[in-house]
Amino acid sequence: MPIATVNPANGETLKTYEAMGEEELERRLQLAQATFRTYRTTAFAERARLLNRAADLLDEDQPEIARVMTTEMGKPVKQARAEAAKCAKAMRWYAEHAEALLADEEPAEADVRDSGASRALVRYRPMGPVLAIMPWNFPLWQVVRFAAPALMAGNVGLLKHASNVPQTALYLEDLFHRAGFPEGSFQTLLIGSAAVDDILRDERIKAATLTGSEPAGRAVASTASEMIKKTVLELGGSDPFVVMPSADVDRAAEVAVTARVQNNGQSCIAAKRFIVHTDVYDRFAERFTEGMRALKIGDPLEEDTEVGPLASEQGRGDLEELVDDARRSGAAVLCGGERPEGPGWYYPPTVLTGVTREMRIHREEAFGPVATLYRAGDLDEAVLIANDTLYGLSSNVWTRDEAEVDRFVRDLEAGGVYVNGMTASHPAFPFGGVKRSGYGRELSGHGIREFCNITTVWHGE
Repeated sequence: MPIATVNPANGETLKTYEAMGEEELERRLQLAQATFRTYRTTAFAERARLLNRAADLLDEDQPEIARVMTTEMGKPVKQARAEAAKCAKAMRWYAEHAEALLADEEPAEADVRDSGASRALVRYRPMGPVLAIMPWNFPLWQVVRFAAPALMAGNVGLLKHASNVPQTALYLEDLFHRAGFPEGSFQTLLIGSAAVDDILRDERIKAATLTGSEPAGRAVASTASEMIKKTVLELGGSDPFVVMPSADVDRAAEVAVTARVQNNGQSCIAAKRFIVHTDVYDRFAERFTEGMRALKIGDPLEEDTEVGPLASEQGRGDLEELVDDARRSGAAVLCGGERPEGPGWYYPPTVLTGVTREMRIHREEAFGPVATLYRAGDLDEAVLIANDTLYGLSSNVWTRDEAEVDRFVRDLEAGGVYVNGMTASHPAFPFGGVKRSGYGRELSGHGIREFCNITTVWHGE
């Protein structure tokens, strides 16, 4: 895949870039290693000052970088501005909280004495250069939620971004440079996917984080395990959105539309499978389908656009195949389901019902604005349908019954359970999944500690 900005609204190639050669990659790896030796000793206050400065610059740049993101991958520009604001918020959160999150921990006095020590503590130390392999769908946020905690922990970062968002990738390197971080603290590597394996095998790279597809996760995990390197993987998702009779059904249907089509439906944590109790199924289906049908599709740079184009022609083709397979196998299309005429990689908000386990869309992640509706006879059946997936990233549950909430929290196989609301990431809460959605956590204290050397310090008499 070429490293290029191709506008998904019209298919026009705007900029192309040459992949970095071996000499430049070696220079950058050497620089990362050298920078880490000194950056690791900087005080938290200095790291926080730099990160807060990066947040201020990002706020200033928000209109410009939002348009770049929209032009590169097609998200509505209002959502792109919100993404930039969210990144600045996360930077400030880690600047404020990192020192406390990584403070030395003192074991219980009785345990210290029992170990024969005069004193003991646990210290979190940075690991070194970390390779981040990031996707195009949230081209700022996916990177910042790695970079902010990694830099505050004293690590340095090397970014291999998706090949269709090179301008955003280069902007991130420039942002941290302008903020005053030492040269080599954060570097963008303009390389193709084929070059990742060799870089991951380099002894100077101490760990890696990847957000992306399951095949990409398998490849990175395989190489990292061979090299005995720590990885954090956030892969696909097919999140359930369960609605029970006690819920505010109209509100649930309204939120469900946003939960499905946020980021043009190209989000791992977007709700994709809507599992509705039979008592309220017809009402929910009607309201939800009305909401999906009413969405405004158009130029993502227009302020009133709610759904823009998919990021790539292949992505639209993959989505069409899932819908066509379901239709051929008996699923009913309540709205959408047909590619619009004209330029750009658009696909309409689509609702399918009558989906069965044999259909591909039941088993595979639909990465675009396509929703599947399921009818559940009771709570047990709702849980069975929700868990009938290889993925387990997050989940959404709508009910006013606390006993039902307890059951869902206990039994849903997911890294998050959001009650009477839609899944959204926040710097204070851990983010990640189970099953084939990956392992490890980003954000919160859990995320900043993923790339730390957790060190026991023991003192004798």
